[in-house]
Amino acid sequence: MVSSLVSSVRGILQAMGPDWADVEIGGITLRVSVPGSTFQRISGIGQEVRLLTSLQVREDSLTLYGFVTEEERSAFEALIGISGVGPKLALSVLSRLSPESLASAVQASDTTMLSTVQGVGKKTAGRIVLELKGKLQGDWSVASSNPEDDEVLDALTSLGYSGQEARRAVAAIPDGSSLSVEEKVRRVLEQMGAD
Repeated sequence: MVSSLVSSVRGILQAMGPDWADVEIGGITLRVSVPGSTFQRISGIGQEVRLLTSLQVREDSLTLYGFVTEEERSAFEALIGISGVGPKLALSVLSRLSPESLASAVQASDTTMLSTVQGVGKKTAGRIVLELKGKLQGDWSVASSNPEDDEVLDALTSLGYSGQEARRAVAAIPDGSSLSVEEKVRRVLEQMGAD
């Protein structure tokens, strides 16, 4: 969910730096902080560009962060919600890892992969895994590889649960589980009732 005053910008790309892009909109040029991966997916200087944005208000600054996809923006906002992870570190993570890679690392508790990002030590990597585990599943994580899980998702959504709630619940079922679809649905319903 976008709660930013400025949800996107569209304009002419005037200049680019290692972690920023200047976008001219109606005679005003905005400096937008972006992950390094963005430059590979936007047009060149003098061309029109559209970036989804997140406006971050701090005591001494207003900073606009821009992303090519909604998944990147969601990942950024999830990351900055973690204690000790600021916007600059979140951009570093997204410069190194795609949202899908981040979701996979979190799902697999792969702190080693997260530690490859400059500025992310073992402690911060552990905090990212702990705080994002289960939160990324419903948004843009790697799709389920088990066709039975799709049946469980269908059953849960037909019972009135949102798609996001259903995906999170299914993701909590232990991998390699030999339960039938009915048993999985029953277990998920018991777990949801206990929450």
